[in-house]
Amino acid sequence: ARFRGETAPDGLFDTKPPLKFLANVNVLTTGFDATNVDCVALLRPTNSPGLYVQMVGRGTRLHPGKEDCLVLDFGGNVLRHGPVDAVRVADESDRGGESPAKECPKCRLLIHAAYQVCPECGYAFPEKESSQHGAEATSEEIISQEVIIHEREVDRVCYSVHTKRGAPPDAPKSMRVDYRVGWQNTQSEWVCFEHDGFARRKAESWWRERSNAPVPTSAAEAVALAEDGALCETHSITVRSVEGERFDTVIGYDLGSRPEWREPGWEDEEEGEFALCGLSDEEIPF
Repeated sequence: ARFRGETAPDGLFDTKPPLKFLANVNVLTTGFDATNVDCVALLRPTNSPGLYVQMVGRGTRLHPGKEDCLVLDFGGNVLRHGPVDAVRVADESDRGGESPAKECPKCRLLIHAAYQVCPECGYAFPEKESSQHGAEATSEEIISQEVIIHEREVDRVCYSVHTKRGAPPDAPKSMRVDYRVGWQNTQSEWVCFEHDGFARRKAESWWRERSNAPVPTSAAEAVALAEDGALCETHSITVRSVEGERFDTVIGYDLGSRPEWREPGWEDEEEGEFALCGLSDEEIPF
């Protein structure tokens, strides 16, 4: 703090003290009230907006003949907290964002970041370019727990045996059904033939709706029959999406007609000219 011949508070200094500057470390902050101080040099940084206001506040007191106060900030505090009359108190999650203060490139005045025109020289800051919006609207839900029902056309269906991660070797397995509903986009469901109770009954209903073949007793058998053409074609599926839930659910199907089915070995039982003579497929002359 620099004094210009005025009487210091509490008679601490003479009318014309020999010292013009007073340096301190964590002393002249809270409660120090020398109203004639007209220059404050901040030689240390602080993350505390309250302490920053208190340090600068040593020079903001009104005093007869005092027109202004010069603040010399060597610790980057103004850039960190903003102008002293517009300090932003941020919580712990608000770190790393835009600085609350900026410098005018024309007159070098440090002003609040919200200013679009410099109040000192009138310099107009260029507007920030906003990013262009996408060509398509997002399909994400605007309200939490909102339910979206949409239909997806199926290009292809794949079947595989699924084992739950971390399950013991003798744990029931399921048949995983993957519907390809677009380029590199797949919707899956699991049919539980090896489970008991409701899961098994649901699997039986799922199978009978699609096939004339007997309901499989294992996931491996179901996959083998499906790949052998025992299931009808799936044209499209209806999917239910709920905001906050990890997986979507298949709730509806557009199915083709169930294919005809004959028990394995029917070829050997069928009587005919080639069956009687024992010719193989390679030997049939057409």
